[in-house]
Amino acid sequence: MIVTENLQKYYGSTCALEGLTLHIREGEIFGLLGPNGAGKTTTIKILTTLTYPSGGRASIGGLDVVRDRPRLKPLIAVCPQDINLDRELTAFENLWFYGRLYRVPDLKRRINELLEWGQLAERAREPVKKLSGGLMRRLLILRALLSRPRVLFLDEPTVGLDPQIRRQLWDMIRHLQAQGITVLLTTHYIEEAESLCHRVAILNRGRLMALDAPKTLISRVGGYVVETVDGYQRRYRLVKDRGEAYDRAREEPDGVLIRQANLEDVFIQLTGERLSP
Repeated sequence: MIVTENLQKYYGSTCALEGLTLHIREGEIFGLLGPNGAGKTTTIKILTTLTYPSGGRASIGGLDVVRDRPRLKPLIAVCPQDINLDRELTAFENLWFYGRLYRVPDLKRRINELLEWGQLAERAREPVKKLSGGLMRRLLILRALLSRPRVLFLDEPTVGLDPQIRRQLWDMIRHLQAQGITVLLTTHYIEEAESLCHRVAILNRGRLMALDAPKTLISRVGGYVVETVDGYQRRYRLVKDRGEAYDRAREEPDGVLIRQANLEDVFIQLTGERLSP
């Protein structure tokens, strides 16, 4: 569904994206993982036609993101990181205004259908400023779905939300994927990527460092981590299994924590940097 080949983006002499090649399948939840400045947002901007690539090519559903922009736009929708709703308007009015811009047919029925599905029907006539952050995030996703896109881009969809609300949005995203919508999301939350994504691409400084299913990437670096305190710093040692972890722990004179490895450990192993939400 989404294909990039040797995709590049330069801002003057600064390289934001260097030779990115991806093949994202239809109906897949695909994650872009990396610290700030890794190239995640640049990739989404290119794929959503907000900026031109400096080199390489990208296509969605066989349509080139540069040559076929008018035909491509009806296939995609974006849910931004910033909550850019009109807070003085009601939830219904926000969707109505957006739907009119995109000439969504049978708009009132479509809005009511989405509000019901998103469990916002009872709050539809309230000003957005009275909604919680989690409900605003949910409304952003509903707004993106108005035009019935085949590909949905989610930029940090749960940033700043408490764990319970975050998991409710995860259920929404899984339901969209079950309907055949391809989802590409960026996130700093390790648990989110591990729980939602069929595959993830780890980016750092514009380069693709690794790409695979989360469990596969974790298994490559080791199944367990032995954490020890060295002065004011923690040291992390990746090991293959629990038995080796216990053996390593016995060698340490001070307190030791043994835990299962996660995607952040993979990232640190690849780049030496730590992810932070």
